[in-house]
Amino acid sequence: MPARVLAPVVVAIALAAATPARADGRVQVAPPVVRPGDAVLVRVAPPPAGGLPAEGITLAGRPLRFWSHGEEAWAVGALPIETPPGSVTVEVVEGPPDQARSSAVLRVVDAGFPSKALRVAPAFVTPPESVKTRIAKDRAAFAAAYASVRPGPPLFSGSFAWPHPGLHGGRFGDQRTFNGKKESVHYGLDIDAPRGAPVRAANDGQVILARDCYFSGKTVVISHGADLYTLYFHMDRLTVRKGDRVRQGDRLGIVGSTGRSTGPHLHWSAKVGDLYVDPESLMAIDFVAGTAPPRRAGPPPDRAGPSPEEPPAAAPGAPAPTVAAPAPGEATVPEPPR
Repeated sequence: MPARVLAPVVVAIALAAATPARADGRVQVAPPVVRPGDAVLVRVAPPPAGGLPAEGITLAGRPLRFWSHGEEAWAVGALPIETPPGSVTVEVVEGPPDQARSSAVLRVVDAGFPSKALRVAPAFVTPPESVKTRIAKDRAAFAAAYASVRPGPPLFSGSFAWPHPGLHGGRFGDQRTFNGKKESVHYGLDIDAPRGAPVRAANDGQVILARDCYFSGKTVVISHGADLYTLYFHMDRLTVRKGDRVRQGDRLGIVGSTGRSTGPHLHWSAKVGDLYVDPESLMAIDFVAGTAPPRRAGPPPDRAGPSPEEPPAAAPGAPAPTVAAPAPGEATVPEPPR
């Protein structure tokens, strides 16, 4: 579909709609029930003249990047982790104020984020002066990587896949205390995996960062287009370079325990624009059908362990991994504004 811009179309989100709007099916959200910090697919049936909504449209104060999908316009937005439980209205406005309005409602449920106490080497809680220059360079490298991405449509055509099929340890939103004093929030998902197990691309995209960082260890960041990114931390070895185009399932490296980590595992994060989101919410979106099941309140249940198709790569008798990973916002890069 040609991307004709229609300036009078506006999409907004608020805890309550400013003026009445009709729920006529023109705006759809997936899933209809979400948790704080979730990714959300917004679907808009285009106005009669066709085209995409104008640039500058926001969801929870952040821009939505629409692309054409059949006879609809799609975009992925995100709810900040601080979003309180309740109803959130997604609204489309056509024409001058108070004219045609259509809306859909998101129901936000309490996530019940748990608290965890972890112990790591003291140097990863209070970094010595000798590594502060390295940390600053890591942050600059992340910032440059994101700044290098131009807005555009998805580089993928299907839903996301797990980068490794292990059990989930630390979850997104965990309230963490390191060594009894440093408090933080976990902005990713820890996946149990033995040292040497393959780490695979969750979807098609381009590698915008492949770097050994102080906190996140050997790290890969993939831009998937449509303002979506996935991040992979603590690997022992990388098999891709910055600029590589990858397909879903391509090997990015192997599981390790580099950076601030208490044992072999994969820390996996997802971002929508500048906001970290729960990777499990991204996984739940069907990017073919445009649907997602409602999210439930409280911590999600654990997934099954590794599948028979991908046996552990660790040596026989190797100890089970102990997982602990930093959040991207607290460690490798400055916490994104929210």
